[in-house]
Amino acid sequence: MNRNRLVGGIAIVAALLFWACDSNSKDQPQDAVKSATSSEYNEKYNFTTKLMDGTEIKLSDYSGKVVIVDLWDTWCPPCRMEIPHFIELYSQYKDAGFVMLGLAFGQEGIPAVAAFIQEYGINYINGLVNEDVIAKLGQPQGIPTTYVFDQNGDIYKKYVGYREKSVFEADIRALLNL
Repeated sequence: MNRNRLVGGIAIVAALLFWACDSNSKDQPQDAVKSATSSEYNEKYNFTTKLMDGTEIKLSDYSGKVVIVDLWDTWCPPCRMEIPHFIELYSQYKDAGFVMLGLAFGQEGIPAVAAFIQEYGINYINGLVNEDVIAKLGQPQGIPTTYVFDQNGDIYKKYVGYREKSVFEADIRALLNL
């Protein structure tokens, strides 16, 4: 019975990798319905999670800022390809009102995530995916899954799979009016 579970688990992981790794996927960014007049933070997506140092945060802690939330993991090749983009974008736009938040699934364990963050020189905030993140954002169809939130906490765009730096930069610049 354990062998069947192992084979089933491997098949699921392989399917996720194949699907998420396909950067030419026909899956296009999904525009969310946005309230143009709302000045209050959208509680619908306001998840709570822990950062790598154990600090608890809410998405609303970044109210008034453009926030990219990237759901990733250490074993994921497309995730690894996007991380240098996020490092550069955070360095370039953090003083303009942009926050980069990586949330790892941690399937290889929290120590592996911490070591990965250090090895890759990740300069932006990182935490862990938990039940509240999934409850508020939904179960991802593949990783990386990346959400771009506007200053009111509304989803501006959602991307499944690898995207070029220019895609995220265009979103950041549009939301920050740069």
